[in-house]
Amino acid sequence: MSIFDKFLRIRELGIFSIIIIVIITASIIDSRFLTIDSWRAVFLAIPLILVMAMGQMMVIICRHVDISIGSILAFAAITIGFVFIHYPETSLLMALLITASVGTVMGLVNGIIVTRFNVHSIIVTLGTLSLYRGLVFIVSGGRQIDRNDIPVHIISFSQTSFLFSIPAILILSVIIVLITHLIMRHSVLGREIYATGSNPEAAHLKGINVTKVTLFCFGVCGMLAGVAGLFYASRFGYVNPGVTGVGIEFIVIAGVIIGGTSITGGSGSVLGTFLGILLLGIINVALPVLNIPGEFQKAIYGLIIVLALSLDQLIIFRMKKLSGGANA
Repeated sequence: MSIFDKFLRIRELGIFSIIIIVIITASIIDSRFLTIDSWRAVFLAIPLILVMAMGQMMVIICRHVDISIGSILAFAAITIGFVFIHYPETSLLMALLITASVGTVMGLVNGIIVTRFNVHSIIVTLGTLSLYRGLVFIVSGGRQIDRNDIPVHIISFSQTSFLFSIPAILILSVIIVLITHLIMRHSVLGREIYATGSNPEAAHLKGINVTKVTLFCFGVCGMLAGVAGLFYASRFGYVNPGVTGVGIEFIVIAGVIIGGTSITGGSGSVLGTFLGILLLGIINVALPVLNIPGEFQKAIYGLIIVLALSLDQLIIFRMKKLSGGANA
């Protein structure tokens, strides 16, 4: 087997190749892309969607999808915003617990409806997307949480930390990624999630409680969307009921799929998801740096996503041919 063929067996090679191509191209066009400020912008752009992507990856591997996460993020953000208004001394840890709890409950509601009534997750979460967004307006009364409503220690969470002044929001997101990797690759629960996504009927026959596994995935997805609500408030310094989290679910799902997670369930990796989100973060920062007109940015953004998916599928096709040849 050639070195090239060995590389093709690496599932994440396609997305990694696109990342290298984008970085080299952007650097050649404008050397400013290689500055510390540009890369700081990249790594401040990804924690929000990276954390949500970890939960979405679990749900998709389990053969479902949750498109309500943007509304969950908004509800958690508006909830913690009002907590800050009435209790400005609320600690970061308590804020994390509140947003995580809010998100978990909402995620479990999705999971219970899916498992209890056997309704497709897209239909369920399409409904709760609107339901949860409505709750955001009901709770907030249409009022925006402004920067002066958010405590200084919450704002600084996305600006610095005790560790070389690396933003704490990035450190926490990396910790969440590592924990997700340990669960998915080095635990019985992780194997049960993959088995459930590969073949729910076979998983049930093997003694796996498919309902509990599904509820766990939806619960974690909701929890991390809730945590992302705190990230949002800290990062942007405001929470607007009408715009917070709108459309972010599609960015998260795109990153997860680009990273190699099969939309039909049963396969995917934390590393691939991280690379998918990293690519989106790099593109998001590179386009303005390269002075691409605003009307072209979305088109180019979408084009690169399509190219990344196409190259990834070519890698999968080549891997299958290699596997077939090896078995012959």
